[in-house]
Amino acid sequence: MATSAVLRPAERPMADRGGGARTIPLVTPASGSTQLLNGITIFEPGAAIGLHFHNCEESVMVLEGEAIAVLDGVEHRLGPGDTTWIQANVPHFFRNASATQPMRIFWTYASIEANRTLVATGETRPVAAEHAKDKLIRGNAG
Repeated sequence: MATSAVLRPAERPMADRGGGARTIPLVTPASGSTQLLNGITIFEPGAAIGLHFHNCEESVMVLEGEAIAVLDGVEHRLGPGDTTWIQANVPHFFRNASATQPMRIFWTYASIEANRTLVATGETRPVAAEHAKDKLIRGNAG
């Protein structure tokens, strides 16, 4: 049986998402979670993750930098502390608005069964697949 835990981003493995984005999974089934997923994604200047939607609710908070969030076709400028709530099946994406500084977001999915469907291709994969061992790199949250 899992117990409560303190998870330090600087001590966790990082998954290279490609295109200038890296993710640090925090609360996952591997850490004992049975209800939610969360973690941090770092975007290099100008980096984005393509338009997609999920099968559950998601919340994203900007930790550092300036972000552009496009939620259901509406563009929003976000800064540190700004937080989104995104209903299931709503197309969205985030990109780093800066040409020179990284951006960090903290995300939470309302289900450990969360998946991501890319709008451009229709491909659906479990969010946890983005954290596969073959993608893990060493590093910290910056």
